Amino acid sequence: MANYELLVLGSPPPGTGDILTTRLMEVADQFGMTIPDDLAVRSAADAGNRNATASIAALYFGGDPAVDAGLVDELEAACVPIVPVVPEGGKVSTTIPAELQAINAFFIAPSDAGLYALAALALECLGLLRRQRRVFVSYRRDDSRTLAVQLHDELSGRGFDVFLDTHDILPGDVFQELLWHRLADCDVVIMLDTKDYFGSKWTKQELGRSLAQGIQILRVIWPGHTPTRHLSLSDAMQLTDADFDPGGQLVARRIDEVVRRTESLRSRSVASRHREIAGSLRVQVERIGGKFEGIGAHRAMALTLPNGLAIQAYPVVGVPTAELLNDVHDKALAAKHGRFPCLAYDHHGIRPAWRSHLEWLDKQVKEVRALRVFDAAWELAEWDS
Repeated sequence: MANYELLVLGSPPPGTGDILTTRLMEVADQFGMTIPDDLAVRSAADAGNRNATASIAALYFGGDPAVDAGLVDELEAACVPIVPVVPEGGKVSTTIPAELQAINAFFIAPSDAGLYALAALALECLGLLRRQRRVFVSYRRDDSRTLAVQLHDELSGRGFDVFLDTHDILPGDVFQELLWHRLADCDVVIMLDTKDYFGSKWTKQELGRSLAQGIQILRVIWPGHTPTRHLSLSDAMQLTDADFDPGGQLVARRIDEVVRRTESLRSRSVASRHREIAGSLRVQVERIGGKFEGIGAHRAMALTLPNGLAIQAYPVVGVPTAELLNDVHDKALAAKHGRFPCLAYDHHGIRPAWRSHLEWLDKQVKEVRALRVFDAAWELAEWDS
C-alpha cells in the first residue's frame, strides 16, 4: 500500500485527478518514489482502499455540499486534514459542507489550470517538502561507523535531511543538549543494532526517547547478532555478511531496501505524530470549554475559545523556529481568515536555550505566538482571559 495518500473528494472538475497525479509525479521522481505504489491519488469511490496508517490529506472540491458527507465525517474523526477547494470568486457557504466551512478554503486562480499551487499545498500537508524529511542515525562508532556514514550520504542524496553526530555536532556545542534537540526534530531513527549497541548510555537514551516521542525506528540488525529487546514502533531488517562488499559498504540492493523502509516508516511517523498533536489539542481546548472546528490547509487547526477568540493553530512536528513563526504569520495574512495564528508544537527534547528564545519571541512579537501542545489548556486559559 502507498506511503502517502491524497484523497480527491466532493465535485472535482473532470480530469482533476489526472492533473494532480502529473504534478505529484514530478516531485515523486525527485525522491525515487513511484505513483501509485508510494504516493497514491484516490477518488472518493476508491478511498476505502487507502492505507490508514499512511500520511493522508484530502481535497474537497466545492459543488453539492452533500456529496461525500459520510466520508468527510470519517476523515475528520481520524484527524485527517481536509482542504476545501473552490474556484476564485466561488462561494464557500453554498458549495462546501457546513462542518468544513470554518476551515480556510483554497481558491484556484483562473491562471493556474495546471493546479501547481494546489499540488504544492497538498505536498506540504502530506509532509513531502524536502525540508520536512528528517532522519537520525543512532549507532556505536566503534561498531558501525562505516555504515553510518554510508547511510548519511545515500539518504542525503535521496532527499532526506540526515543527522549524524560526527557530521552535525560542531566543536564547542553542548553534545547532550544538541543530540536530544536533533532527535526531537526527526521523523525516523535508523538504529544500527550491533552486538554492543546497548553498551552506551547515549544509544540507550536515544532509543528510549525515540519511543517516548512516538518516532518510528528502523532497526538494522548486524550479521550474527540476535536482538535482545522487543521494540514497538519499529521495523527490522537482518543483515548478513553477504550484504557487504569487500570494502565494508552495504550493497546497492540493501541500501535501496533501507531507503524504502525509511520512507514507509516516515509516512507512519508523520501521520501518527500529527494525529497526536491534533488529538491532544482537541482534548485540551474542549476541556476549557472551547471548540475544535477542524483541520485544513497546512494541517492548520481551527479553534474557538469560550470568550469567542478564534485561533488558527499551525502544527509543527519537530523543532519550531523563528522562520516557522514568520511563515505561520505570512500564511495567516495570505489566508485572510481573521483568526489569531499560533504555532503548535511538542516541547519535549528541545534545548532549554531554544525554548527560552521562543518565550522571548512570544513577548516581543504580538501578531503570532508559539503554543506548547501538551500544556495547551493551561496556556489557552490565559489567552481566554
